[in-house]
Amino acid sequence: MDNKRRHWIAPTVLSLLLIVALIWGYNQNIQKKQLQTSLENHYQRLFYDIKKHTENVQVSLSKALLATTKERNVMNFTQIVSEANSAQDKLNQLPIQHADNNKISKFLTQASDYANYLIDRHLAGEDITDEQREALRGLQMNSATFNGELANLHQSLMESNFMVGMGQGIDEANENVLSTSLVSLDKQIGKSPELIYDGPFSDQILNKKPVGLSGSQVDINQAQQAAVDFFGRNRVAGIEAFEQGENADDLRIPSYTFNLYPSNQQKDFAVYMGVAKQGGTVLWMENPRPAVNKTLTVEQGQEKALEYLRNKGFGSMEPNYSLQYDGIVLYNFVYKQDDVTIYPDLVKVKVALDNGEIVGFDASPYYLNHQERNFGRPEIDVDTARERVKTDFDIDSVRLSLIPKGVNEILCYEFKGKYGDADFIVYINAKNGAEEQILQLIQNENGTLTF
Repeated sequence: MDNKRRHWIAPTVLSLLLIVALIWGYNQNIQKKQLQTSLENHYQRLFYDIKKHTENVQVSLSKALLATTKERNVMNFTQIVSEANSAQDKLNQLPIQHADNNKISKFLTQASDYANYLIDRHLAGEDITDEQREALRGLQMNSATFNGELANLHQSLMESNFMVGMGQGIDEANENVLSTSLVSLDKQIGKSPELIYDGPFSDQILNKKPVGLSGSQVDINQAQQAAVDFFGRNRVAGIEAFEQGENADDLRIPSYTFNLYPSNQQKDFAVYMGVAKQGGTVLWMENPRPAVNKTLTVEQGQEKALEYLRNKGFGSMEPNYSLQYDGIVLYNFVYKQDDVTIYPDLVKVKVALDNGEIVGFDASPYYLNHQERNFGRPEIDVDTARERVKTDFDIDSVRLSLIPKGVNEILCYEFKGKYGDADFIVYINAKNGAEEQILQLIQNENGTLTF
């Protein structure tokens, strides 16, 4: 009897397991289909939204070309800013390589930034010039190209059902359709004329070459030696170069990049370093090691950072703001010339508070901008500048500063203080008294941020 029971129990158990497995597999298949449908709907909505936003950009650009009043154009340009930023946000959510939409992203960013620039010009009482109108016409033509290509791309993806190949996520063929179309669009966008204006995303800013570097071009072996010398020859157990990308020379500061293996760290724990091809100057260094058992204060870490800068040849640097996280502090230092704080000449230094080691360094902004400047003397005195600041703004300190504004640098009086319960900095143009910028300081236990 027991033998007979054993003979039918085993098949029954196996049958039940098979049924459970089939049900589980069926449910998994249903869940995959639901996920596929959800993703397909999500990307379809993204495409529809991008298309709608860029159509609105095109319409607003056309209206701006026809409008005859500043008030109307401020409304048009505000709409362009909103729609271009929204399109950019949706574009960034698409499953594509950054290289496939680089110029598209640049176009949307510039459309938004240029519209903001023209709003400022209108608020200052200026009309649109012929050159600005021509730039708007170029943007309008690019937005038409963008919309036409997006319409074709959207139709192609609709016809191919966008998502097939269940376990693969986005089907390779559809991904190729997406990337190929965007690359084609990228090339069309690249044919547009340069936008020359006073803004952070203008072509002359994006294409700006470094003025703080000197010397001739170095080869990769010379750059490697510079990296080892900068870190400390006796501290380096090994070094290897990253593979150079095909667009390496198109960077704002063309450079070689290396992995350094410190002798006091694990063999596979690398320090990353970038060395400029011009002159073999070290631009940045990053040591991602963790910091444990904090023993130094933020003030002691700042002294370590200043000493490091002096040893590396950076004189006349003053501390600005700092930010602490995970036992490491990031310090911002700016150059000072003739008692004027030069904000474009920025160097960042990271210090580990466990032993004071420098674990990060970035002088790229400094080498991009640094030069001896002749900024002249203020044409208004500090009392006149103070009259341009809100009367109930409680001022703690005043100093002269040079701040970036598009392609220009503006000499300003920097008023730091409180309004209500918040900390602010107000910059008043030292030449004409214009209010150039207002920043809010957000302070917490980790440091200070500016907005």
